[in-house]
Amino acid sequence: MSPEQFSSAVLDWYDRHGRHDLPWQLGITPYRVWVSEIMLQQTQVSTVLGYFDRFMAALPTVRDLAEAPEDEVLHLWTGLGYYTRARNLQKTAKIVMERHGGEFPRDVEQLAELPGIGRSTAGAIASLSMGLRAPILDGNVKRVLARYVAQEGYPGEPKVARQLWAVAERFLPHERVNNYTQAMMDLGATLCTRSKPSCLLCPLQSGCQAHLLGLEIRYPIPKPRKELPQKRTLMPILANREGAILLYRRPSTGLWGGLWSLPELDDLAALEPIASQHALSLGERKALPELTHTFSHFQLAIEPWLVHVEGDQGVVADADWLWYNLATPPRLGLAAPVKKLLKRAADVLNAGEKP
Repeated sequence: MSPEQFSSAVLDWYDRHGRHDLPWQLGITPYRVWVSEIMLQQTQVSTVLGYFDRFMAALPTVRDLAEAPEDEVLHLWTGLGYYTRARNLQKTAKIVMERHGGEFPRDVEQLAELPGIGRSTAGAIASLSMGLRAPILDGNVKRVLARYVAQEGYPGEPKVARQLWAVAERFLPHERVNNYTQAMMDLGATLCTRSKPSCLLCPLQSGCQAHLLGLEIRYPIPKPRKELPQKRTLMPILANREGAILLYRRPSTGLWGGLWSLPELDDLAALEPIASQHALSLGERKALPELTHTFSHFQLAIEPWLVHVEGDQGVVADADWLWYNLATPPRLGLAAPVKKLLKRAADVLNAGEKP
């Protein structure tokens, strides 16, 4: 297929079978497209739908996001994972307000320089919301193009990435770029899927090298696998007489940066300094079922203990600690496993079991 035939086939398919009613496709603005694209990084559309609607209801404009408390932003993001995305989202909102008068720059290179955006997301914002001619290479599009040209090599390698960007540039049309961009993402999400591609329904099958070779599943070439390192930690769930749980805010950088979490200890003996810090006396303890959480680069086995404490109710040593009321929880950013553990603790406490 020539580039013109390629884009025409993609656009014809989009007109008949593409997705036209996703929330961020309605009332299109750079802000709505940008938030959706950041949420869709590493996350499926079905998961993002509810989060996007809630986020837009709470923070409908870039000004609202820039001025929101960080805890509110992280609360709205709780469960989506990869929390650096949320923190970068607010950093970018502040830059757009302070340096660009509240308007996203109509320039791919300037967009790509904003925190958390990068070349592909910049291209999506520019093409989908501004109609600018800019290629993208997100996971779905990468899979379509890698199969179409039977691209050898892992796409994460710079040389291979450059080759795929050249392919994306070559097939990019000069008109209806916004529809073409959405169509390519839709193709990857609905037909050219990772494990069971629907090649017979694909508008590109006649020119797809992977399909012609019968090697669709081989491409894109996966990253060489490494076994994930295993780590362990003990998380005490300190519950006071009212059933509130002691949480602390993690440092703004690093794992779960800026989120509220349970303390992490090597063993239960390390509880004593925390109790002393907050003038608490430690009571009965109950082991809860272990929880395993998988990160991109390691697995964390969490050993949770529900511990009854007595002391000055509602009093904490400093601003980076608080008592989290399970009955009327404040709007805070919580790491996904911490949210699960708080639910487990609430179930035990509501059942009337003493730790």
